Amino acid sequence: MAKSTSSTIGFEKKIWDAACVLRGNIDASEYKSVVLGLIFLKYISDRFDAKYNELVAEGDGFEEDKDEYLAEKIFFVPENARWSVIAGAARTEEIGSVIDEAMRSIEKENKRLKDILPKNFARPELDKRRLGEVVDLFTNIQMVEHGNSKDILGRTYEYCLSKFAEQEGKLAGEFYTPSCVVRTLVEILQPYNGRVYDPCCGSGGMFVQSARFIENHGGNINRISVFGQDSNPTTWKMAQMNLAIRGIEADLGKFNADTFFNDCHPQLKADFIMANPPFNMSGWGQDKLLDDVRWQYGIPPAGNANFAWLQHMIWHLAPNGRIGMVLANGSLSSQSGGEGDIRKNIVNADLVDCIIAMPAQLFYTTQIPVSLWFLARNKKQKGKTLFIDARKMGTMVTRKLRELTDTDIQKLAETYTAFVDGTLEAIKGFCCAADTDTIAQNDYILTPGRYVGIEEQEDDEEPFEDKMRRLTGELSVLFEQSHQLETQIKKQLGAIGYEM
Repeated sequence: MAKSTSSTIGFEKKIWDAACVLRGNIDASEYKSVVLGLIFLKYISDRFDAKYNELVAEGDGFEEDKDEYLAEKIFFVPENARWSVIAGAARTEEIGSVIDEAMRSIEKENKRLKDILPKNFARPELDKRRLGEVVDLFTNIQMVEHGNSKDILGRTYEYCLSKFAEQEGKLAGEFYTPSCVVRTLVEILQPYNGRVYDPCCGSGGMFVQSARFIENHGGNINRISVFGQDSNPTTWKMAQMNLAIRGIEADLGKFNADTFFNDCHPQLKADFIMANPPFNMSGWGQDKLLDDVRWQYGIPPAGNANFAWLQHMIWHLAPNGRIGMVLANGSLSSQSGGEGDIRKNIVNADLVDCIIAMPAQLFYTTQIPVSLWFLARNKKQKGKTLFIDARKMGTMVTRKLRELTDTDIQKLAETYTAFVDGTLEAIKGFCCAADTDTIAQNDYILTPGRYVGIEEQEDDEEPFEDKMRRLTGELSVLFEQSHQLETQIKKQLGAIGYEM
């Protein structure tokens, strides 16, 4: 792979730093749409310009023929919305109005984008001089070794999503799942082909990582069909733009919708389902869905939607389909509201393939410990479940945030593959396979620590009596030092008139 040129190194951070100056008094959600909308506009303009120049070179006069672009799944960009027009207005007070009008024109010409693009660039709170500076930054991207802007702008979109998540805290859970968590799900499920579904898709991270996985393994992303939905209108629009930048065709429904009450894909049976549903969501409408066909293993409690999400996904699973999802750790052991019985029924149906206890501090949004659940309709290892305790994995990248490294993710994926292949060797404190009878003996509690045991400690071969003599000797020295310090402190206090 060619190295990035100096023009692309740190470009994501440049855009982010410049965009931060724009913020002013704009609400976070509005500010987010400004930044991400501008990235999207540059992307579709670049794609259009490349095809436009190609048609001009052919000399047949088809450069304004909309069908020439649609045939190659390229958005048609009308003349007043092309980047050259926007760049030309960058140093004027009208730059915001020019961008808004460009967004409206693009939506008018491309039905897929109707009501998707942000049109809030002209608002007074947005500093037009600084907006123009960000436009100039985009204009000056040099694609010397890339040939197009897809990689750079896709990377920038993802980077800005992560930074928004860092800033917005709890609210970020609606649109962002940390990349290392998504990659772990994808590397274990390996969605090479078939129908991929996320019922609470946020900004589309599961789909982006699936496409990246396929490309990294020499596959064709056209071999997967993408389905999803999200209830938050802003997040739903972000996902549409994120997937369009990646060239991923997706059916996310005609509008944002509540998955429990307005399933956009009622007949879908998916080969791969990946999701990070809201943790421990209460007030999800259980009282209006008591007789729902999806609750095959028990009615989920009104105060917690964890098992509603899980059963919704099982309902949508194809005969050989597999699920990878994030759930709060409480779902591993909770007995309240009938959750214990639901979990028991799911285990007895031989659906639970693997449980991974994840390290703390992976999320910007919560400190709630989480686990990854993998379920399968047709498990390779019948009657067995793999348990992995990954709580000690990961590296702290900031004082508050941990990330799984590539090596960590690879180890988890290889452990799962060994289990499926029947070659797994149990490692105390890390992994083991347990049969359904063993899980039943543990009251159907799925906490990995119950099964993998405690990590074996290396024997230092020092005889116990010798070790105790050495340790008590060291402790005696420490006590003596403590007494000396105590005497010194009393002396210093006495010198300033505070006798003890």
